[in-house]
Amino acid sequence: MTLTADQILKFLKTVHPYDALPETDQEVLSGQIEPWRLLAGTVVYDLGDMLRGLFLIHEGGVEVRDENGEILSQLSQRNSFGERGLMLDGIAVTSARTTEDTTLFVLPPDVFHGLMRSQPAVARFFDRARKNQARGNELAMTRAATLMSSAPLTCRPDDTVQFAASVMRDNHVSSLCVTGADAALTGIVTIRDLSGKVLAEGRSPETPVSAVMTADPVTLPPSAIGSDVLHLMMERRIGHVPIVEAGRLAGIVTQTDLTTFQAVSSAELVGEISRCDSAQEIARVTARIPKLLVQLVAGGSRHEVVTRLITDIADTATRRLLALAEETLGPPPVPYLWLACGSQGRQEQTGVSDQDNCLFLDDSVTEADQTGYFAELARLVTDGLNTCGYVFCPGDMMATNPRWCQPMRVWKSYFEGWIAKPNPEAQMLSSVMFDLRPIGGDKSLFENLQDQTLKAASENSIFVAHMISNSLKHTPPLNLLRGLATIRSGENKNTLDLKHNGVVPVVDLARIYALRGQIGVVNTRARLEEARETGQLSQSGAGDLLDAYDLIAETRLLHQANLVKQGAAPDNFLQPSTLSDFERSHLRDAFVVVKTMQSAVGHGRGMLS
Repeated sequence: MTLTADQILKFLKTVHPYDALPETDQEVLSGQIEPWRLLAGTVVYDLGDMLRGLFLIHEGGVEVRDENGEILSQLSQRNSFGERGLMLDGIAVTSARTTEDTTLFVLPPDVFHGLMRSQPAVARFFDRARKNQARGNELAMTRAATLMSSAPLTCRPDDTVQFAASVMRDNHVSSLCVTGADAALTGIVTIRDLSGKVLAEGRSPETPVSAVMTADPVTLPPSAIGSDVLHLMMERRIGHVPIVEAGRLAGIVTQTDLTTFQAVSSAELVGEISRCDSAQEIARVTARIPKLLVQLVAGGSRHEVVTRLITDIADTATRRLLALAEETLGPPPVPYLWLACGSQGRQEQTGVSDQDNCLFLDDSVTEADQTGYFAELARLVTDGLNTCGYVFCPGDMMATNPRWCQPMRVWKSYFEGWIAKPNPEAQMLSSVMFDLRPIGGDKSLFENLQDQTLKAASENSIFVAHMISNSLKHTPPLNLLRGLATIRSGENKNTLDLKHNGVVPVVDLARIYALRGQIGVVNTRARLEEARETGQLSQSGAGDLLDAYDLIAETRLLHQANLVKQGAAPDNFLQPSTLSDFERSHLRDAFVVVKTMQSAVGHGRGMLS
């Protein structure tokens, strides 16, 4: 299949760092890219070859090996490779071979180097030195409240050194804060103190901690930044800095905390997952996602960047589980496509995510293969995702449900039926299925279906009307006087649900604009931006709604990051009392904008004047 410049442009807009380029530059770049179709097992380049450019995988897979023939990485759609050699002398420092039929986008060397010089986003993405510097700057500007362990282990001044040593051993820590009355910090005792002042001097195990601790240690407040911590550690040659607020111990920052903060990045997690050999190994990597969330929020990353990076990790975990399932079951009997819907489909995952997925099967599949091979493939992958923290969907919207593991002819009949008879179940299912995004397998199974379904749906005014009605069921948390309305009862009483009453109303609105305008992208913010470009939304209406969505989504992420820092599991329930009057006022204004846009859509206008 020959790819047009428009198709290349559409793909580039979904890949970082090209999605950060100005639109005019994206259009120019799409015309400079050379598509290259390769069969499985084809050498892209060998070690020492002159590179024909930077390679971006449009579809398929590539295996990269080092000079010893060891596998460095197994790459898939949207991954780039070849940049190391290009940034040296243009000579390949690795070898690369396709693992399946693959289409590569090739950026000629002069184009790549031009982007590196003129586009900071591209330079940051590919230049490891700059990336490390950026991460160092991010650490330096992050507040101590984010870096610290918020529940440090403590002991009393009159506890014995033997007791202190046993607490450190049992909890695998290298220090204890020594506190007196009212959690006031009086000292700190470290393993170094125990070895240098107790063992080396032959003191009794019954020696009180007060005799060997560092009394009145140097401390910092929670408002200090990472550079303050680093400079203090370097100047005093210490590895532990207690964080004190209003005279009370609030936490402690250790060298390990700083190392961990710097070590967590989405790229590293993705790379580690690609090399995992079991769901349990992947789970040990995905367990670090909350730390990544905290780091990204603390670094000031926009919400759509944070959720995109977190979703990339879920995508990689899913593809790795598919590969592991195929290793167990053997090659698939017919082509298939694994798709995600919900927040993963929209690339909007946060610190709280279940799984929503389905399987498209080639029409040549037999019933035996459908209920045998593919049912087992679905079980292995969904069980693996659950192990990795992506819990089973409460509504059973998963590929293990036979209803959502079907040949293409059945999927086409589903969509045709939902559009022809938009009953409440059809409305609900259509809302889910319009957010589908291919993750792994043969993506050609989806392309025509998406275009045909959007066209048919947008032309059926009755279906659109029902979808609009369904989209208005989630309302912003406002009372009759347009003040904030919290949940009235239950375990989340007196909180705002920032998911169902916050971001979901905007997600639903964006889906309606996409349906009306036959917009193929599924990301909410991208849908709103394209709705503005295609006239589905006025400039002012789109601007207001985008600003409102950004504020609500960023408030949600900040709330989740704060919970993680406190040692709690992230959720979507925010107590308004934790916000300042200023923050509450702006959040209320954002909900008012969403409510106004819902009213406009409900009355058939769809845009603000």
